[in-house]
Amino acid sequence: MPIWDPYHETMARDDLRQLQLECLQRTVNRAYKNVAFYRDLFDRLGLAPEDFQSLEDLRRLPFTTKDNLRDAYPYGMFGVPLREVVRIHASSGTTGRQTVVGYTRNDLEHWSELVARFMSAGGVTRDDVVQIFFGYGMFTGAFGLHYGAERIGASVIPASAGGTERQIQLIEDFKTTTLVGTPSYALHIAEVMEEKRLDPRATRLRLGVFGSEPWSERMRQELQSRLGILATDNYGLSEVGGPGVSGECERQDGLHICEDHFLPEIVDPNSGEPLPLGSEGELVLTTLTKEALPLLRYRTRDLTRLTVEPCPCGRTTIRMARVMCRTDDMLIVRGINVYPSQVEEVLMAIEGVEPHYHITLDRVGALDEMEIAVEVSPELFGDTVGGVLRMGQNITDAIQQALGITVKVRLVEPRTLERAAGKARRVTDKRSL
Repeated sequence: MPIWDPYHETMARDDLRQLQLECLQRTVNRAYKNVAFYRDLFDRLGLAPEDFQSLEDLRRLPFTTKDNLRDAYPYGMFGVPLREVVRIHASSGTTGRQTVVGYTRNDLEHWSELVARFMSAGGVTRDDVVQIFFGYGMFTGAFGLHYGAERIGASVIPASAGGTERQIQLIEDFKTTTLVGTPSYALHIAEVMEEKRLDPRATRLRLGVFGSEPWSERMRQELQSRLGILATDNYGLSEVGGPGVSGECERQDGLHICEDHFLPEIVDPNSGEPLPLGSEGELVLTTLTKEALPLLRYRTRDLTRLTVEPCPCGRTTIRMARVMCRTDDMLIVRGINVYPSQVEEVLMAIEGVEPHYHITLDRVGALDEMEIAVEVSPELFGDTVGGVLRMGQNITDAIQQALGITVKVRLVEPRTLERAAGKARRVTDKRSL
């Protein structure tokens, strides 16, 4: 598969670091001159833009957080006058005040280029028909993937979210080759096709470009097997511009970060101290080319690790491991740290378990209680009561062994748990109600 931007994606590491430094100095100047938050921060620390003479100097700054963006709502963090902002997106605001993202014309040009990079790396070409089932709106995902696919020259179907039977009809009638959206909803499409006795391999489907939620390697194998596609992961977040930070190539061995646009760090999520290359920690990103919303040392809350080991595809950029956990997704149950992705890994390893589950947390007296509703194959419910009980106990034992915590397991029939066209909602925590 040809590399979309060979110059930047295969740069020598020394040349890349020099480019990053030049971009960082421009970004620091822009932030100090135009963003009151950063100007006040620099002044309090006794720093000036000219003090940044190496990439390591960036560590003299504290982190920028989502709360900083919320406090500046709506336009306080913009690095250009509003008349230069030609696009505005925002987060959902489900956990607080929205974070607002702006784009200049140059930002939009860069955005479409970056998405074209990872879509091309995942196998998308100008001959593809790309069906996007992300929701169009203030969310950055749909528009970013849309314009990236068009940049490649592919035909784009802006199907938007929901309407599963309509999605399937589009796949059949419009000869869709590439699905773009959340992996959980793609799996739901596969389920409905199977119910209708439709064979995905009889369609033109060949690729899946999925993101916006953590998904395990086992789910990837499930998607590839049931839909007959090559499924790749990509990563981005609204605050730094949306999708386009990184994406997998067809080797499916780590997500290539667009280092000419984003400077990555890995830090200890508790102390904030930098961690050595290869260590798992929290990803911190500095934007190097963003004009409307320059961000310095932004805490993503996503846990991953980085490697500079060469990829057989020929790209030389740092790769990040797939994000399976977030520091703010962590559940503390009876003093034990639990991530939903850990539960998924356990469940997907058990034969007869469907890839859909829901965790409910509650407090009984002074103790936390964790219940996991798990969909299992229809054959199990046609078995004896003893078979159902054994399956429930097997799941309970597997989670106890993997996570060190006792949970209640409730087995349910397929298609019982709610399906979402957007991000899968895996947890209900009643302890905070």
